[in-house]
Amino acid sequence: MMHGRGKSDSAIVAAKPANNAERSAAEPVEPRAEAKGNADQQSTRRAQSRVNVSQALERIRQVAKERKKERFTALFHHISIGLLDEAFFELKQDAAPGVDDLTWQDYEANLERNLEDLHERVQRGAYRALPSRRTYIPKPDGRQRPLAIAALEDKIVQRATVALLNAIYEEDFLGLSYGFRPGRCAHDALDALFVGINSTKVNWILDADIRSFFDEISQQWLVRFLEHRIGDRRIIRLIQKWLKVGVLENGIVAVSDRGTGQGSVISPLLANIYLHYALDLWAERWRRREATGDMIFVRYADDFIVGFQHEADARRFLDEMRKRLQEFALSLHPDKTRLIKFGRFAAANREQRGLGKPETFNFLGFTFMCGKSRQGFFLLKRKTRRDRMRAKLRMVKQEMRRRMHQPIPERALAVFRAEIARSWHRVLNRRSQKANLTRARMDKLIDDWLPKPRILHPWPDKRFAVTHPRWEKLWGGRRRLWHLHRPYEPMEVAPWSKSMISAEAWPRLIRSRLWWWSSR
Repeated sequence: MMHGRGKSDSAIVAAKPANNAERSAAEPVEPRAEAKGNADQQSTRRAQSRVNVSQALERIRQVAKERKKERFTALFHHISIGLLDEAFFELKQDAAPGVDDLTWQDYEANLERNLEDLHERVQRGAYRALPSRRTYIPKPDGRQRPLAIAALEDKIVQRATVALLNAIYEEDFLGLSYGFRPGRCAHDALDALFVGINSTKVNWILDADIRSFFDEISQQWLVRFLEHRIGDRRIIRLIQKWLKVGVLENGIVAVSDRGTGQGSVISPLLANIYLHYALDLWAERWRRREATGDMIFVRYADDFIVGFQHEADARRFLDEMRKRLQEFALSLHPDKTRLIKFGRFAAANREQRGLGKPETFNFLGFTFMCGKSRQGFFLLKRKTRRDRMRAKLRMVKQEMRRRMHQPIPERALAVFRAEIARSWHRVLNRRSQKANLTRARMDKLIDDWLPKPRILHPWPDKRFAVTHPRWEKLWGGRRRLWHLHRPYEPMEVAPWSKSMISAEAWPRLIRSRLWWWSSR
């Protein structure tokens, strides 16, 4: 008898249910940890808990939206068991463990009691963060990228804190920032850059990169930035615990007053908060007050692209940005930061000077180039970076060699079809001294296991118009400024066609395209 009356534990203390709660024989006021075998009851409570968490975060979001200078002094109690439960299931199940060697599956085995104990320690102030474990992953250029792997309970509390702070800072962050934000991705940054260069008089591109950004962040400045909106000292102390806990490498814990530990759950949000105050707000103000021509700005984490109409604006902005970043303990990478002539008139100007084709720049794994359409108009082209392509092909070849003596592929390979097919044929011919794999047999294998490439993404300007249905051009004298009135809002319509664009955005898109063709 799963729901028998005699099966209740004497240690259970009944709690007053919500007014709208539905009473049943399953006793919904029992704690989750004692409801043995009652999966439906647990899932119902989890759903109700998620509703309560989302409602609380929505109230915080509304206050942050309406009161831009409000300091939140009572946030810590929102780190509830429900929020910790959501945070746990948002973690990757196969993620590498930290110094505690505790895996996601081990923690889930007794999840309810573990979360209750963690919540009690957090609220009582007895929670202690563990040092992060240092590990390295290879970069495409052959170097090693250092990562800090936090312990599992640290990941859970960090994820819950990120959800809480996102409700505030997503209302503050500017539309020019795309990295590590909910509802935004690298494709949105690429689309914004595509639309900005095509729709404004961009003639110069500043390709900038901050040197060792995640390792050079000043923790003192970061806390001061957080205190602009966070008045709850318990949240500040919680974040300081993660910043000062240090990194374990070769048996030695290294503690520093700089950096946020790249690889931790909360690190991307702290990086965005830091750059929001140190760079984004300043760049937006400089664009409004100092620029004499068109200017665009797109940032993804510590990589950002700035476009200018006039060279003088570009050089003034670069000089002043260097001084601005130095005030906050940051500096530009000398090899990765450069100013180039780029845009619709770059090819003609360089041809007159006998300098050859316009220079290119890299952003988010793509190389951007100046090109022409079949009608002879300017066309912004992009392709995968050559070094990334070579690194990926090298990795695939190594994997094929590892599987050289396995049966014919266990799964289909859907990328780099031509190169992969050629490499595959070469590997199969080397399985023995007799190269008896005919071309007809190889073609059949390729057709069976390597699907032909298809274009799955729409044109960047079309997707940008859909994901930002209320973008407008604001005119100020001779300047043409871009302003996003609201963040990314996906539309739940399947085909990329006219039906996918809202009735509000479609006329504006038509007018923008007519203005674009008339300006050509």
